[in-house]
Amino acid sequence: MSRTALIVIDVQESFRTRPNWQLVNHPDIAERVDRLVRAARVKDDLVVWVLHSEPGTGGAFDPALGNVRLLDGLEPLPTEPIITKTSHNAFTTTNLQQLLTQHGVGEIVVCGIRTEQCCETTARVGSDLGYEVVFVTEATATMALAHWSIREQASVDEILADSRTLTAEQVTERTEYALAGRFATIRTLDELTGVPVSS
Repeated sequence: MSRTALIVIDVQESFRTRPNWQLVNHPDIAERVDRLVRAARVKDDLVVWVLHSEPGTGGAFDPALGNVRLLDGLEPLPTEPIITKTSHNAFTTTNLQQLLTQHGVGEIVVCGIRTEQCCETTARVGSDLGYEVVFVTEATATMALAHWSIREQASVDEILADSRTLTAEQVTERTEYALAGRFATIRTLDELTGVPVSS
């Protein structure tokens, strides 16, 4: 019988240093993820922690600046692997697949930041690699998304004022539409932890 692994993606301080963090849909993402982590440990599932790093860039994900670390409240156990990626998905630039194979994992549960970016991409790649994928949208976080033509230079006020901006809810909904029934099964926090989510 194969095991399940909880993949915790990029729940790191880097995001909180950016101005658009004020637009995040789940500022309590660390608490949401911690619920999944605690439930996974009870079931003896593997928990894998993933951090995103962009060395030498001088940006929020440059490890030299000290923000490539988990948000407060998240504490890996000594037995839980922590891997660092430099691609959007958690497989391409890491040994994640080998880790999962070593532990007999056939199903992965995906949570973290950002919903439509590293989480969705990991879910898609995981599905293509043959894993059963569970996507816990409630335990992901994202922000309002500016139109591609202004994204790099837009301020928070400009993002909010632009009629082309997608809200975090719209971004999340599109991710669910794209993943469900094709790349992943969407599950709720309640389903996986048995404890109601506080709103």
